[in-house]
Amino acid sequence: MKKPFKKTRRIVKRVPTNCLYCKQKIVPDYKETATLEHFITERGKIIPRGSSGVCQKHQRLLASSIKQARFLALIPYLVRPS
Repeated sequence: MKKPFKKTRRIVKRVPTNCLYCKQKIVPDYKETATLEHFITERGKIIPRGSSGVCQKHQRLLASSIKQARFLALIPYLVRPS
């Protein structure tokens, strides 16, 4: 008789949820490319909310402003390895 399959939980490293935008009482803007690049990986992906420490409201605004900055060619879509 086989043992039942035990599902293991994946441990996710969480950052404290002290939202940068809530502290400073600002809204993510597509023109501020220096701050937007803090929330993008070196491969060009948007960092998830659990890892970045941004609240849900500002994560949605952040993602849309990153996409808008990419569309206007302020931030590259892909970072090509050199």
